[in-house]
Amino acid sequence: MQRSPISAADSAASAFPAWSLLGPNARRALLNRAADELEIRSDAFVRAMAEELRASEPWARFNVMLGAAMVREAAALTTHITGEVIPSDRPGLLSLALREPVGVILGIAPWNAPVILGCRAIATPLACGNTVILKASERCPRTHALIVEAFDAAGFPDGVVNLVTNDLAKAAQVVGELIDHPAVRRINFTGSTAVGKVVARRAAEHLKPVLLELGGKAPLIVLEDADMDEAVKAAAFGAFMNAGQICMATERIIVVEEVADEFARRFTEKVAAMPAPAIGEQVDDAAQGSVRELINDALNKGARDIAPGPATVLDGITSAMKLYGDESFGPVVGIIRVADEEQAIRVANDSDYGLSAAVFTRDAARGLRIARRIRSGICHVNGPTVQDEPQMPFGGVGGSGYGRFGGKAGIEAFTELRWITIAGEPGHYPI
Repeated sequence: MQRSPISAADSAASAFPAWSLLGPNARRALLNRAADELEIRSDAFVRAMAEELRASEPWARFNVMLGAAMVREAAALTTHITGEVIPSDRPGLLSLALREPVGVILGIAPWNAPVILGCRAIATPLACGNTVILKASERCPRTHALIVEAFDAAGFPDGVVNLVTNDLAKAAQVVGELIDHPAVRRINFTGSTAVGKVVARRAAEHLKPVLLELGGKAPLIVLEDADMDEAVKAAAFGAFMNAGQICMATERIIVVEEVADEFARRFTEKVAAMPAPAIGEQVDDAAQGSVRELINDALNKGARDIAPGPATVLDGITSAMKLYGDESFGPVVGIIRVADEEQAIRVANDSDYGLSAAVFTRDAARGLRIARRIRSGICHVNGPTVQDEPQMPFGGVGGSGYGRFGGKAGIEAFTELRWITIAGEPGHYPI
């Protein structure tokens, strides 16, 4: 239900005691019904995302599919919120480590994958017995409202799932009020690194834990022994899916010089054959302008545009160019040529970000060795940088944030670990 910030927090706090005591199978049933209701609203999501975000129909339907899958994964977790018995040196003492819900969780979701990330912000917290507030993106309030409508239609009790929307001009005020509210115990935020830092600082004033999934500058390394066909396909998909407006998007293609010409030729052919509708549109004119500035800066400093069109490929990117380090969040990717494996690793790690990465080599052991040396929360050997599954631990390091969504990692993020003991024998004390 849509509410003001204070009303939403109060409502979630009032609903928490009863919801936290509801059995795991009852929570599971409601979450599964919510997933069904999301899918029932597929056409409405398509319309809303097109109107608010210029999103293509395939991208909108993929959002609904994966968003529903995230809710179903959360449903499956309700009976996995377990504890353990820890042996104690004290005779007769039963010592328990228990995971319990923490209270009200604030989820702040972005616009770029609105159904996926909106569902992710609230599904596992609900499975763990928390009540939630979804703070919708200013760019897509209708899309995020449809998520909450689906949960309401599934039969969630009043106050368990709450929606807050606002104008862009009031965003800082609204988020501040929600973080400051005493009932809000934890926050998860997906969005830019700059805003994530603001959220973390505000939450730190109240000692409230925050899970942050922020920006990215994902590298894809192509070594001399790579399967070139696979590397080209993965690079094109990773760079240009949803017009590059994905936190995991391939932003840097790091190619060993020995095969750089061959890769550039094949990659250019692949990109030239991609129809504009498959790439999609950027969210607005301002976003297009920002990407154009990065492209012009790189061209003025010596980069070569080898695939002009709706998707831009710039060869010869160097550290002197803004595109080398700045997240573009658009349909442009740079090729960085390196001498060997060691330089490839150094360049991959030469970034403030650390969300996703990829390495292409026919030697699996080599790929694993390199993956473990790359500073990122996620790394795929012989796969694209853009990958997501609801049960996987998802998150980054450095400027890409901290904490993990997904599966059992999500349980840890949205529960409190408590130590509880039961004494079975008389105590003996020194005083």
